[in-house]
Amino acid sequence: LAAVAEAGFDAAHYNMACSGLPSMPDAISEGTAHAVAAASAATGIPLTGVSGTYNMIHPDPEVRAAGHRRLEVIAGACTAMGTDLISLCTGTRDPDDQWRHHPDNATPAAWRDLEEAMEVAIGIAERHNVQLGIEPELANVVNSAAAARRLIDTMGSDRLTVILDPANLLETGTDEERRRVVSEAVDLLADCTGMAHAKDRTADGGFTAVGQGVIDFAHFIGELERAGFDGPLVTHGLSAKDAPGVAAVLRDLVR
Repeated sequence: LAAVAEAGFDAAHYNMACSGLPSMPDAISEGTAHAVAAASAATGIPLTGVSGTYNMIHPDPEVRAAGHRRLEVIAGACTAMGTDLISLCTGTRDPDDQWRHHPDNATPAAWRDLEEAMEVAIGIAERHNVQLGIEPELANVVNSAAAARRLIDTMGSDRLTVILDPANLLETGTDEERRRVVSEAVDLLADCTGMAHAKDRTADGGFTAVGQGVIDFAHFIGELERAGFDGPLVTHGLSAKDAPGVAAVLRDLVR
């Protein structure tokens, strides 16, 4: 967190790996949770949330159940750590990589499994008074702004919020296509977007740090402002050496 502050950022989204634990641990001690809060206070870097990503539609129900148990562990530590948002992965039928596309993601059975898993997650969120952030991601079952809207409307829970990342909305395309897709996504999800993400895309569809690719972040930030968004803008998918430059680029754009 001190490095986050030194690089020029005002907040951070936490991962339990930064405490020397698995990202989805089986237990978080009270001392560990309080140490995170103490570090946040000492560095002046509030936590926008904590990662709780597991494959919510894994083909093996036992794997999904293990993810639910670990989500409850993280949710139970959120208050002590000083945050109230957990970011999720809506999942894929790929059994080995929760960020890899699988053709069965588009099946009715996959969507039913997502609804069932989300009911469990919402129950956990209600017990621990936290929010759950879902992110449209091309490789996952929620692969578009429209799918995120469908899930939000279907679940009907104020525990769900959207994390909107322009780089996850399309892999390749023209500048005009990218701006159109971003504008449509912001409009569709304006009332339920709680966090924005900032990572970039190369022209051939790869990921890169903000300012090194083809995403028009001035347009994205302008659309968020137009929609009344006032939540955190969190960058990821960058190296430590890139962090100060990315912070400067985003700070200038937000100004």
